[in-house]
Amino acid sequence: MPKIEDYALIGDMETAALVDRNGSIGWLCWPDFSSEACFASLLGTPEHGFWKIAPMEGDWRSSRAYRDHTLILETTFEHPGGVARVIDFMPPRGHNSDVVRIVEGVSGSVPMRMELALRFEFGRAVPWVTRLKDGFRAVAGPNLAVLHCSVPVRGENLTTVADFTINKGERAWFTLTYGSSWKPDPEPIHWKQAHADTVRYWRRFNSRLQYEGRYRDAITRSLMVLKALTFRPTGGIVAAPTTSLPEWIGSSRNWDYRYCWLRDSTFTLLALMNGGHFEEAEAWQDWLLRALGGSPDQVQIMYGLHGEQRLTEGEISWLPGYENSKPVRVGNAASEQVQLDIYGEMLDSFFHAQHSMHRHTEDDFRVLSLLLHHLEEIWQQPDEGIWETRGGPQQFTYSKMMAWVAFDRAVILAQQLKYEAPIEKWKTLRDAIHAEICERGFNKQKNSFTQAYGSDQLDAALLLMPAVGFLPGSDPRVRGTVEAIERELMPHGYVLRYDTSRVSDGLPPGEGVFLACSFWMVSALKAIGRKRDAKALFDRLLALRNDVGLLSEEFDPEHNRMVGNFPQAFSHIALVNAAFDLEADGAKVRERHHRNLHPKNGKGKKKSTRKVAGHPDPRGRKL
Repeated sequence: MPKIEDYALIGDMETAALVDRNGSIGWLCWPDFSSEACFASLLGTPEHGFWKIAPMEGDWRSSRAYRDHTLILETTFEHPGGVARVIDFMPPRGHNSDVVRIVEGVSGSVPMRMELALRFEFGRAVPWVTRLKDGFRAVAGPNLAVLHCSVPVRGENLTTVADFTINKGERAWFTLTYGSSWKPDPEPIHWKQAHADTVRYWRRFNSRLQYEGRYRDAITRSLMVLKALTFRPTGGIVAAPTTSLPEWIGSSRNWDYRYCWLRDSTFTLLALMNGGHFEEAEAWQDWLLRALGGSPDQVQIMYGLHGEQRLTEGEISWLPGYENSKPVRVGNAASEQVQLDIYGEMLDSFFHAQHSMHRHTEDDFRVLSLLLHHLEEIWQQPDEGIWETRGGPQQFTYSKMMAWVAFDRAVILAQQLKYEAPIEKWKTLRDAIHAEICERGFNKQKNSFTQAYGSDQLDAALLLMPAVGFLPGSDPRVRGTVEAIERELMPHGYVLRYDTSRVSDGLPPGEGVFLACSFWMVSALKAIGRKRDAKALFDRLLALRNDVGLLSEEFDPEHNRMVGNFPQAFSHIALVNAAFDLEADGAKVRERHHRNLHPKNGKGKKKSTRKVAGHPDPRGRKL
């Protein structure tokens, strides 16, 4: 079975497919990210759906790469008879979603085989297939898929098969299009025009990046992943295109990440703006505003692609799971949790939208004011925290810190934009939260802030303390926290979220190192003046990417493999922001920024600009 890192991503900004090194598509949800999969062998076996194009026989090997500045995957097969290349992509969607696969003869003659097994409803529904003159038509309930191709196909054991030889200079092509069974069949697309359109689309997207530093390739690829995970009709960005890839092989820490998290709002906005993608940043903020519509006490930590609130969690019993890691989950019960940190992340994202894009209205601020009024009533309550633990609510230090961020940013926005607001009340709450965290969240014996009030356990989310401006990197308590996390949560040189063997989070212990937290450590090391160590860690993290530059949620250093859902937006967002942070002016920029937002006279200093400096966090940017 392919490892997680053996897959590459193609997508059309409404859904995405994963293609392994052997030319097999093992995951695709149609018609959108959160739909049921029609290729689900990633979480099961080939009988749950796949689409493979590879040499038919002989001792062959493969290599692959994305075509420069695109999300078009090229897999090259070296065979005793010659060399063939398979080109895979999903063109930006018109009326329907398409997967296009082109086989090119590079040299000699290579015998090829195409095998396609459509299995709708996460591998359970075998469609009814009828032959067309250049392919087939497959129907299962509401689902319709139409294959058009340039070579003859036949049925074989509930699989569509084509055997053909590709010679130097020849091309064979396949287009698979999704439709609705009650509508007319979708019109076939022209593969050559689709290829040209896709090249043009991605190169235009990448042309906006103005960064020319040493990390340009990594930043470019990560921003493309973020774009590919964007649901274009609404601007929402899914955490990952997959569900239930385990955080530890064989464990039950398997979650559905095909939804949009408010937690990611500030980090996402900064990554997009740092990369010069202001249209995407605006679309993401618009999605956020729509999601916030309604009563403040009904705000959730995550939503569906269109802003859906009901994300009921269930299990897919017929799928055995990735390497037998059960259960396979659809939906996410964490959507019903209370997480106080989301208020700070939302206010912070609007703060940065105003300062970098001049994008704020008084109507927006009234919506945020209602949220703050609700936060006034609940900030002292325990919650499930940023990591969505299932061991019961606690007084998480990070959650309290982000409540501080919410009131802090609200004060600054109201002062700078001269909005009518209870500024003095918010200032009093902000200062009270700050004092409480410093008193109850700091463990003098460890010389560190801890995961929860009164706890002696650490939490990597607290690496963001200097980033959000709660305390500057020069504060000895920040240095103590960074060094404590370095001692206790970096057993293999990368950062754990927390120690699952010592923290009761309602699940069996064991998970990989968390890649986003490891990138946060890069910025935290820089904040406390250890720039050389920060760069060394960043370079080690870049080396964890797979051969086409993709990252999962976590990494298993003991077995040297990726774990968790893939590719993970949070990991790539953190990579982009850490890269920009390393290119900035270091501690002096951070200290100046901290003073700019908290001058002695209590008034924020406004310096709006559409150019965003390179920092990974809400407060570590020069305005």
